[in-house]
Amino acid sequence: MNDTHISPPFVPQMRLYQQWLAEHRQLHFDDYPAMWQWSTTHLEDFWQSIWDYLDLQSPTPHSLVLERNVMPGARWFVGAQVNYAQQVLRHVDAAHAAGMPAIISNNERGQRRELSWPELKRQVAALALHLQAQGVAPGDRVAAYMPNIPETMVAFLAVTSIGGIWSVCAPDMGTNAVVDRFKQITPKVLIGVDGVTYGGKDLERLGVVSELRAALPSVQHVVIYQNLGGLTPLAQTTDWAEVVARQDAATSAFEPLWMAFNHPLWIVYSSGTTGLPKPLVHDHGGTLVNGMAHKNLHYDVACSYEPNSWGERFIWYSSTGWVMWNAQLSGLLSGTTCVIYDGNPGGSKDRPDWGVLWRYAAKEGVTFFGGGAAFFANCMKAGLDLSRITGLHTIRALGATGSPLSAEVQQWGTAQFKAVYQAAGVERPEIWWCNISGGTDAGAYVGGHRELPMVPGEMQCRMLGVSVHAFNEQGQPVIDEVGELVVTQPLPCMPPFFWGDQDNQRYLGSYFDTYPAGVGRQPGGGDLGADAGAVWRHGDWLKITPEGRAIIYGRSDATINRHGLRMGTSELYSAVEALPEVLDSMVVDLEYLGKDSYMPLFVVLREGLTLDQALRERLNAAIRTALSPRFLPDDIYQVAEIPRTLSGKKQELPIKKLMLGQPLEKVLNKDAMANPACLDWYVELAKRHLAEKS
Repeated sequence: MNDTHISPPFVPQMRLYQQWLAEHRQLHFDDYPAMWQWSTTHLEDFWQSIWDYLDLQSPTPHSLVLERNVMPGARWFVGAQVNYAQQVLRHVDAAHAAGMPAIISNNERGQRRELSWPELKRQVAALALHLQAQGVAPGDRVAAYMPNIPETMVAFLAVTSIGGIWSVCAPDMGTNAVVDRFKQITPKVLIGVDGVTYGGKDLERLGVVSELRAALPSVQHVVIYQNLGGLTPLAQTTDWAEVVARQDAATSAFEPLWMAFNHPLWIVYSSGTTGLPKPLVHDHGGTLVNGMAHKNLHYDVACSYEPNSWGERFIWYSSTGWVMWNAQLSGLLSGTTCVIYDGNPGGSKDRPDWGVLWRYAAKEGVTFFGGGAAFFANCMKAGLDLSRITGLHTIRALGATGSPLSAEVQQWGTAQFKAVYQAAGVERPEIWWCNISGGTDAGAYVGGHRELPMVPGEMQCRMLGVSVHAFNEQGQPVIDEVGELVVTQPLPCMPPFFWGDQDNQRYLGSYFDTYPAGVGRQPGGGDLGADAGAVWRHGDWLKITPEGRAIIYGRSDATINRHGLRMGTSELYSAVEALPEVLDSMVVDLEYLGKDSYMPLFVVLREGLTLDQALRERLNAAIRTALSPRFLPDDIYQVAEIPRTLSGKKQELPIKKLMLGQPLEKVLNKDAMANPACLDWYVELAKRHLAEKS
């Protein structure tokens, strides 16, 4: 891909939308905060404008945009019919004519593939017809145990095209963790993989698929994709290749079924650190309209079909077990080419290499490069020099989420891309960081805006249509203060319910028990009123700056509260991990009734280093300087690993509960962890600590 494809004069999507509002709605805004205010106080007008601007389609008109402004229980676009797969496949002819592939993929074995738009449609039709022949009807669940490969996207589109409800777990998850998720939704069909390659090793997965089938009596049919190949097939299973080889009049004529706007689309899961994971249901319409609004406007990811024009190539590295896989998939909704990678972005244990994804992105001419904040931090720690990778100048945006991105890492990336552009001899503005924050629960809340100022460590704005605020302890919105992240108006993408949740008790307890109906406060002051419903409490610490930017301080349930001062753990991590000796860190604050709190700090050091007194003093000095002497740890421990979930989140709260005396099996699920072997050390520390306190 040469420069003419990635750098013609273009207008950011947000500005195009503003121009559309002026022309079609006679709405003019002096600045973004004014537009955001309108979008959150005139919900029906805003979401109708999104429907029209994106040219969403329904064979039947909707009678209401929002039936009742209440949380929970809001019903959107009443009467409309949509289908996620229909929205994707409507781009087949135009995107293909413009020479844009649907999916480009690669893996650790160097198996690069392109899937064209017509071939995507044909394979979706073939699998959809096969599933219908097996009795899959609208509302039936189809579970997938699949990696980040094109076949997983094909499977999703096939399932949803016929009204089935999709749910996926990544093949790096153990049997128990997958069963804990899938047994709650009683799937009719299981789609699995024979194995994956990760970190330089081939990992067979047919054994897990067999165990899943035995543990899920609701499964009536199993389809296996041979990703590794050469393994003895499981008995009584159907081979993927045979299914998608179908090419006849029925596949050519196939069209997705129109479904009610609120028909369930997929079931995703909470991290599941305690108890069974929460099976969150998202519907077709809310996921589609919200996802497209945010991806097009706030990620500035769209495309043009004109011949020889600029086309997006969008990568947001993720496993299928993280909700950002769903965000990557959403690129297809607007005809964007999705660039995906299946494998370890850091190379292997024997040969660490944080340049893997960057070289791949350079080769494919990627224009938007997204990943977890921890990925970018690891690249910085590894001393990666991106200017040595030829071709990275096609990237015009970096996306980060998963945990707060430190100012230091963002500054590193900005400097790296300044050097990348100079080395390539191309003129570019400063690289744009599209930092976002939200959750598996209800999409993103705060994020990017291409034309707003960038401040390292902060997100540029609250997203359109998202009435997100920081609430103080009195349930009132505050500016320039850290408070609970809440959403005070319904969103189309909020999950309508948890699967199998009797009387919605888990759902209500997860988000609405802190600020029930009539308790929360409107941004302008005053009770919301009993008829207005409850306020969504997300569980993060948030600060809204006077300029309207946002800072996430980590989970509010893993907050440090020392001597009357509250602080999110991310601030301490930024200070500690700025030291070159420190690769990773975690802190927990143990509070005791009538006693002083106890706060240990755990650090992973570079290979060959030992935590001596000099380094302890440097760590304390960094915390004292960046934060306050109040937040100095009581003890510092050198550890081999920080416990993390499969999606990369630090297990602060489970370790806190462990050290407060709760048994390991009650506070976390090992199968939902990326590195469960490291827990033995923390269990022994907890025993010693509790013995000393008794």
